[in-house]
Amino acid sequence: MAGAAETATTAVGTAVGKNLTVATAESLTAGLVAATLANTPGASAMLQGGVIAYQNTVKVGVLGVPEELLESVGSVDGGVAEAMADGARRACAADIGISTTGVAGPDPHDGKDVGTVFVGVASGQGVASFQYSFSGDRQSIREQACEAALARLLAALDEVGYRS
Repeated sequence: MAGAAETATTAVGTAVGKNLTVATAESLTAGLVAATLANTPGASAMLQGGVIAYQNTVKVGVLGVPEELLESVGSVDGGVAEAMADGARRACAADIGISTTGVAGPDPHDGKDVGTVFVGVASGQGVASFQYSFSGDRQSIREQACEAALARLLAALDEVGYRS
């Protein structure tokens, strides 16, 4: 995960330099994104917090993901990733929310193949999701998802202006 650590270092520096804060909502990665950010010196100036929303009840109750959305598309979906990111942003009063949801295996879930991952990003600029298809074992898929989330966070930080 050397790539993730490097991206996290750049993301922390960018967020601190722009006086921006970040929150995470993680299902598939179960806190790996927040932990990777927190391993970076200076993270306390930008990391507001995170929610590990492994179960749908947490997605609904804590993050505000619409129950109807989960019932209609399942938990592995771009719309769910967007709602999770927006929920983290609101719950933690952050400038940017980043989320992960997906299937690490060993079996498919909600009709989605192993390796299907969605990363959600929410900021003042709007909300978006990005779909990935990773391969490897469970741990490898989770690490790839973390790296993808950090890369999307860095891109979002580059798009968002400075906060005074």
